[in-house]
Amino acid sequence: MTKPSHIAIIMDGNGRWAKARGLPRAAGHRAGVEALRRTVRAVGEQGVAWLTCYAFSSENWSRPQSEVSDLLGLLKIFIRRDLAELHQNGVRVRVIGDRKGLKSDIRTLLEEAEALTADNDAMILIIAFNYGSRDEIARAAAKIARMAANQEISASQITPETFAAFLDTAGVPDPDLIIRTGGDQRLSNFLLWQAAYAELVFAPCFWPDFTESDLVAAIEEFGGRDRRFGKVAADAVS
Repeated sequence: MTKPSHIAIIMDGNGRWAKARGLPRAAGHRAGVEALRRTVRAVGEQGVAWLTCYAFSSENWSRPQSEVSDLLGLLKIFIRRDLAELHQNGVRVRVIGDRKGLKSDIRTLLEEAEALTADNDAMILIIAFNYGSRDEIARAAAKIARMAANQEISASQITPETFAAFLDTAGVPDPDLIIRTGGDQRLSNFLLWQAAYAELVFAPCFWPDFTESDLVAAIEEFGGRDRRFGKVAADAVS
């Protein structure tokens, strides 16, 4: 069975998980962190080299301030509590998203996680924080525009490959498989450029309930897909 080398996950449904149990949304986010911990471990055990998790979108700032504070607090707890284990297991942490305007404590924490694990190569965990794909693409276009204005790049040099080098994910292979929990079937401004040929699997469970069995099922579904990348299947032209 063909396995993906890069899995990206939209971790959705924490709030609805909590509501279904009569709990505050913060409890759902805490349970979501536990699911993230389990999933990082399970992805590594499956031999997948890259994992990208949508931790905090650029639109999440519009949520109630109390919930934003809870989410930021949980991110701090996850990195502080789990960074040593990730490092020990050879996991490299990389962060994508716009860091301008972030409070210094959050930015420093993210930078420290990247610096500590920079030489690890057992698995790469990419945390999408303050990330929005449209914003990412706009920032890349602005960089290219500035270079063009300074005559550092010409229009003929701008190809899909060179454009990708200006994205937050420069040097990262495109995701083969994107999993979204929670039942909704949309990308929600996540890796729009990179997802051009990704296989999508929409799991009905809420993120806190996502298990290794769900991960394996998604990988198995991926293995049964016919990935043609816009080409005609071989048996269709024979």
